[in-house]
Amino acid sequence: MRIFLSSQQALRRHAVPAYAFWEYYFRNGLLEAGHEIVEAPGVDWAEGLTTMAPVARQRWLADTWGRTVDFIRAEHARRPIGMFLGYLFPNQVEPSAVDAIRVLGIPCVNFFCDNVREFTRVPASFRPFDLHWVPEAGARAMYADAGLPLIYAPMALWIPPAYRTPPEREESDIIFLGSHDLLREDLLGDAVERGLPLRLHGAGWRDGGTTSAPPRGSPWRTLQNQFAFLRDHGLRGLAMRATYQHHRPRNPAWIDRCWQPALLGDDYFRGTRESAVVIGINRYPSFRHSFSHPGRYSRLRDIEAPMLGACYLVEKAPGLEDLYEPGREIETYDNAAELVEKAGRLARDPGLRAGLRRLGQRRALSDHTLARTLTRIGERLGLPA
Repeated sequence: MRIFLSSQQALRRHAVPAYAFWEYYFRNGLLEAGHEIVEAPGVDWAEGLTTMAPVARQRWLADTWGRTVDFIRAEHARRPIGMFLGYLFPNQVEPSAVDAIRVLGIPCVNFFCDNVREFTRVPASFRPFDLHWVPEAGARAMYADAGLPLIYAPMALWIPPAYRTPPEREESDIIFLGSHDLLREDLLGDAVERGLPLRLHGAGWRDGGTTSAPPRGSPWRTLQNQFAFLRDHGLRGLAMRATYQHHRPRNPAWIDRCWQPALLGDDYFRGTRESAVVIGINRYPSFRHSFSHPGRYSRLRDIEAPMLGACYLVEKAPGLEDLYEPGREIETYDNAAELVEKAGRLARDPGLRAGLRRLGQRRALSDHTLARTLTRIGERLGLPA
């Protein structure tokens, strides 16, 4: 099938974290599945992730989508396009342009993986899409309540074929790979205090991460910020923010003992595959939940680590049971004490680790690939195979 792809492609680098890998995943997954990728020349989708003034945003939307619709109209007349597939945030979408593409007979699908973190209701700009690819179990009700069609499917991911068999060697480390946030610091610090021998790789841990206080402003600016926060989050959000402000931070000395630089490229793949145990954390900072009872959702790592052949120990979250059989394909924990206990048990039992690696990878590669989801999307939309 010819698929028009909009997955944060960029014409230059932007000061936006963690966007380039999405193009890598989608592009390679589509090509491996036998699809032809169609792209509008001269369009910088990732630029839409940057902060813009309202006038500049409208200019970007008009230019980007104007170029896109004109190109798709001409290309579709030359050789039919079977689907528009996007990974787009709400402020990157021009609804009238999506409607114009649909008028051509091209179904439009959007993948979005931060619904529970970003929204309490589906954004209006998402409404024109024919189908919404939703990977979070907790977001399904949001789309159902809005009367929007969805397909509940795993995160979009592609890994190189060289990493699709269990690793031949294994290190002894218990490892976490990921950037810093307050909730991760609290959970892992608690686990280390309880005796977890952790190796920590990621950005933001040694420079204080998000723990540093914002610069002090004028009383008027502070009052404006409080009103803006109340408008966006309400009184409950104000109360939940207080739980973050008043939590007692742990002694950060453990970070200096455990931290090592972030792993990149093949080193990242090898670290995930060859460590004795890889830890996943599914809680996330949000002022819709208190610091001590944070929200959780299944993350991209929950597909990536098993697919790479990791022995994966991950925090319980809604939807994990739809992806794997805990205790057989992955292992799960609920709190720091359980994390320490299960990590220790896995570290002592090479046979148990080998079984989780083999069965978790088999499940991920059979059920959770991008190619498998594209087949399901095609069936759902009634598209030719």
